[in-house]
Amino acid sequence: MNLTATPTETATLTPRERETLLHIASGHTYCQTARHMGLSQHTVDTYLRRIRAKFQVNTTAELTRLAIALGM
Repeated sequence: MNLTATPTETATLTPRERETLLHIASGHTYCQTARHMGLSQHTVDTYLRRIRAKFQVNTTAELTRLAIALGM
C-alpha cells in the first residue's frame, strides 16, 4: 500500500466493495461475508481482488489497515 497518499486520494470504492471490506476487516470469512451480503463466495473474492488492485494491497492485514484508514 502506498503510504505517502491517503486511500481516498488513490482510488474510490463502490458501496459493495466498501461493505465487503468492512466484513473482511471485521474478521469475517469469505463464506460468512457472502452469506451476510447474499452473494456467492466467488463474488466476494471478485470484490476483494478489485480492492487489492486499486490499493495495491496483498494481505488481510493490509485490507484491515485500509479499512481503518478509510474510517470504517
